[in-house]
Amino acid sequence: MPSRSHPTQRQRRLGIELRKLREAAGMSAPEAGAAVNIKAYQVSHLEAGRVGVTPNRLRTLARNYGCADEALIDALVTMSDERDKEWWEEYRGVLPDFFLDIAEIEWHAKRLRNALTSHIPGLLQTEDHARAIFDMVIPELPAEQVDARVAHRLQRCGVLDRKDPPAYDAIIHESALRMQFGGRDVARAQLKHLLDFGERDLVSLRVIPFEAGGFPGAGQTVLYACATVPPLDTVQLDTSYGSVFVDSEEQLANYRRLFSKMELCALDERESRQFIHSIAQQI
Repeated sequence: MPSRSHPTQRQRRLGIELRKLREAAGMSAPEAGAAVNIKAYQVSHLEAGRVGVTPNRLRTLARNYGCADEALIDALVTMSDERDKEWWEEYRGVLPDFFLDIAEIEWHAKRLRNALTSHIPGLLQTEDHARAIFDMVIPELPAEQVDARVAHRLQRCGVLDRKDPPAYDAIIHESALRMQFGGRDVARAQLKHLLDFGERDLVSLRVIPFEAGGFPGAGQTVLYACATVPPLDTVQLDTSYGSVFVDSEEQLANYRRLFSKMELCALDERESRQFIHSIAQQI
């Protein structure tokens, strides 16, 4: 397969998981390569995500590494499938790569869990709300870059509109609901949009009110993407100038505990709906 100069987060993750399996088996790169008739440097490229791997070669490697978890192997094979170019590829070279990585992770997730303190979840933002946010980016973005980011964000929302959408759970702090990006009319429309999405069967919206006081994870924006098997889950964290992706077993366990503790501080879904509605009436 051709070499990649800029592998995606999903491609890098596949390589990381194959390296974990090799190291757990106590095999060197030359030993692993010999088993599938490739050079040691090619194994290194594969594990860095710089080259792809065919399903047959992946299964052979997994067998040689002694992996008996068929569900994990099947999930890795699915990750290696690159026959189709997805919609986010049209933004490659137009937007920073992490925008595309987030869209890819969301698209392949079986369940998405979001926790936000000062922003409405990206998947639930209206066009006007998203535009108001991107208009405030420092340094200021040119108009065509704002347009591209807004268009990309709206296309991301399509993951919840497809025939087999992932389950989506969001925990939103009251402060995010009261931020009036774009002014009162935009804010009111955004809250109505949230309430409309909250009616969907696979969408759960819960609010942490100010009166709940302090809570774990305050100040973070966290996206937890559940894969078909838990070891392949991914956490994406927002920063002012990009994204951070974490996937170690310990980190994933910590973020699962974080969500559990945040849920204890949140209103239930019915109470949250009433709370959002009352804020919309106050604006």
